[in-house]
Amino acid sequence: MRRFRLADKVIEDTAPYLQSALADAYRRRIRPHCLCKEGGLPMYIARIGDQYLVKRMPLSGGGHDPNCPSYEPPDELSGLGVLTGSAIQVDPESGMSALKVSFSLSKIGTRAAPNPGANATDTIVGDAKKLSLRSLLHYLWQQAELTAWTSRWAGKRHWWNIRWHLAEAAGQMTVKGGPLSEILFIPEPFRAVDKGAIEQRRTAALAPSIAPKSGPRKLMILVGEVKDFAPARSGHRLIVKHLPDFPLMLEEGLYRRLQARFENELALWGADEASHLIVIATFGLTPVGLPVVEDMALMVVAENWVPYESAYEKRLVDALAKLPERSVKGLRYNLSAEKPTAAAILQHESQPVALYVVPPSADGAYEEALGELITSRPEIGAWIWRTTEGEMPPLPMNT
Repeated sequence: MRRFRLADKVIEDTAPYLQSALADAYRRRIRPHCLCKEGGLPMYIARIGDQYLVKRMPLSGGGHDPNCPSYEPPDELSGLGVLTGSAIQVDPESGMSALKVSFSLSKIGTRAAPNPGANATDTIVGDAKKLSLRSLLHYLWQQAELTAWTSRWAGKRHWWNIRWHLAEAAGQMTVKGGPLSEILFIPEPFRAVDKGAIEQRRTAALAPSIAPKSGPRKLMILVGEVKDFAPARSGHRLIVKHLPDFPLMLEEGLYRRLQARFENELALWGADEASHLIVIATFGLTPVGLPVVEDMALMVVAENWVPYESAYEKRLVDALAKLPERSVKGLRYNLSAEKPTAAAILQHESQPVALYVVPPSADGAYEEALGELITSRPEIGAWIWRTTEGEMPPLPMNT
């Protein structure tokens, strides 16, 4: 049972008056503390409609007790470790994450504004001290707690709550000195009966991307689910679900680079009809009102919206989806495939267990680095699937 401290009061998460207490604390700007550990860990209160949720502060998940729902794997077990403190700087008082990114958010004429250290043709491997587009998507997904899963949530995760959790996470982030939420566009669920109202809200949300009469044009960031890439008279069109009448244009060169750079993600998406393909893209509106993509990255997620990067990880994610224990998927961020990371953490009551999937391409250096990673966290158990040795071993059982 979870307990929170609100000022001088302690409240359990099953208390019938929890919502009224959280509403009062929200209005009075009182920061709750999770009492999973002695002294408590600071949290914050989020509001969705008339409901109030207690959420963990950014990058604080590893400090919670392994049995706490707010627990997250230690940063060094994923690609997040090398970005913490450099690309991601968290204010301990406000909980806001200041993000340094390697992609441009403005455009001069027909070209993106210069951004030192960034490579516009490669949105994955870049400056380790800055977030690429893909690593920004990973950070949003993790902070929105969309990497966590338990079988009790089956059938309860849909685009409307995906969108809300992403927007809530973005509200705790700044990019280049400004709120990420002001330039982040996540399409709302489309309903034909609400088409007119949805279009009005979209027009208002896209106001920052309208081309000015002179000077650099500001770019926005789109996060959505890909429906299709369709040929156009010039280049291609990106069709995003819930944006049926708002295709985004892709220049032919960018589309070719996308096909090459994200060949694996496109193949995985094509192989499983239940999976979703998530796009993150910078885009702007031309003077005639056409939305044009400037840079983009892709991420494939399973039916339950948990990310995976290979057919092997898909097997693991599917197996974890059936368990009542909470699991948290690890993400690679800027790290290359040659660097070992924990594919997921399984939160057993007795001890959390890191799950490692060793790819067929692993060599001696990979195995050595994996051993060092496991040794660095002796309090966390280890389960290893060496894919060249056969089928996936049974998952560790709770003891």
